[in-house]
Amino acid sequence: MRRFEKLRLLSWRQRRVLLYACCLINIVRLSLWLFPFGVIRRRIDTVLGVWVCRDCLHTISVDFIVWAVSVAGYYAPGGAKCLARAITTQLLLNRYGYSHTFHIGVAKSASQALEAHAWIEYQGKVVVGASSRLDRFTPLSSIGIGK
Repeated sequence: MRRFEKLRLLSWRQRRVLLYACCLINIVRLSLWLFPFGVIRRRIDTVLGVWVCRDCLHTISVDFIVWAVSVAGYYAPGGAKCLARAITTQLLLNRYGYSHTFHIGVAKSASQALEAHAWIEYQGKVVVGASSRLDRFTPLSSIGIGK
């Protein structure tokens, strides 16, 4: 019952962001399954330029966006990995006018297997994809987004 109470207490803007997060995270997950990452990256670059809400810049906090993506990822069928969460967060942060940096990094595991991780930084702080062992990943890509 607490979940429904929390949902009821959200403003209409917050509900809309939560709905966006739920839809986007599943679209991103499906896209990652169907298409090469390069194709997805080009589409995202196109969307980032046109899906900015000029009338609602900074009307939703970064913390709320991160929370909404976390909730959406938790309830997504099968869960959502770091890349889907990072891309979804990137899209929402851009929509609401927040400058941020999207990172993808790689590392070798103890068994010498290649591991990848994606995370988002906002104002020098990791807001999505934080890990106590984040420093072991060598960034392959860092994409700064925003003003």
